[in-house]
Amino acid sequence: MLGFLIRLLPFWVREPLLIAIGSVLGVRIMYLAVTDHDRVAAGLGVVFLVFTAIRVAVVLRALRARRNPSPAAPVAGAAVEGTAQAQVGAGPRPGPNVPPKGPNVWGQAVTAVAVVGALAAALWVAPHVLPSDGGTQSHAASCADGEKEELPAAYQATPRPMTGDQLCEALNRPDLARLLGTPGETATSASGTSNVSPNRKVAQPEAEVRFGTYTVNVSAAYNELSTAQYVQLMKFGGEQDIKTLTVLGRPAVLYSDHTMQFELSFGGGKSSGPVKQGPPSRNLAVALDRTDRGGYCEVTVWSKSGALPDDRALLGIAEKVLPAIPGWTVR
Repeated sequence: MLGFLIRLLPFWVREPLLIAIGSVLGVRIMYLAVTDHDRVAAGLGVVFLVFTAIRVAVVLRALRARRNPSPAAPVAGAAVEGTAQAQVGAGPRPGPNVPPKGPNVWGQAVTAVAVVGALAAALWVAPHVLPSDGGTQSHAASCADGEKEELPAAYQATPRPMTGDQLCEALNRPDLARLLGTPGETATSASGTSNVSPNRKVAQPEAEVRFGTYTVNVSAAYNELSTAQYVQLMKFGGEQDIKTLTVLGRPAVLYSDHTMQFELSFGGGKSSGPVKQGPPSRNLAVALDRTDRGGYCEVTVWSKSGALPDDRALLGIAEKVLPAIPGWTVR
């Protein structure tokens, strides 16, 4: 239907319109292909740009033909004119052979410019009026908003503790997929839990957001273990892939680990399976206190395939998510 309507437009309106659409879409798709490293999108962008180049060539050929029209046959014209001059008194001399009047070129040009201008204005206004991808993603998965449960006693003994709900709200950002390097993905689930340590004396809240590619977890531990001590424990355990750094003005450490995988049985005569080693994960632990007096927040990313994002993704998540947690800046 759209193609039929476009074919009904005059040539000098249709062709500039197709050129404008092809160039805008081609450049936009090629930009997304380069940023996302998508070969399929790159091929589609090339198709649009080639189509646009063909339309430009058609318009240029039409302009040259209009500026240099084919001359009329000179011999026939001279014969007619000589015959008319010889027949004196045979009637009035015929006027020159004027071709029928064609469409107004200037009117078509003005219309084409107006259409292209309207299209450009629509493309410029659309991002400010329509919801962006990030706005759509923010509603794809939301943190639980049910009845508030009473926090364990460990949270009452901890000054300004984060809760699972607060971590979930901070982690479930509209731009989280972009920070992970997968801007086209939508969160499938988001949750937060106000956990405690096995002895129920240390608050250990956590939140998790899942995507098709990666899963992101943010947790906090209000223990007396400093980041420096945490690094020493990892080195004592033989961990090699450790990198100490400073994040948000606080001591931090990047390291690799493995998630834990287990199966639960809900009846049917089958027992729960043993705990197994799950996919590898990349972790970033950041001290709760600038002086590293104990406790930390940890960002963990993993995927079922075992692929991991670049460390810059974890740093970007920490720098965006942690300051959004209530009470983070006063620690």
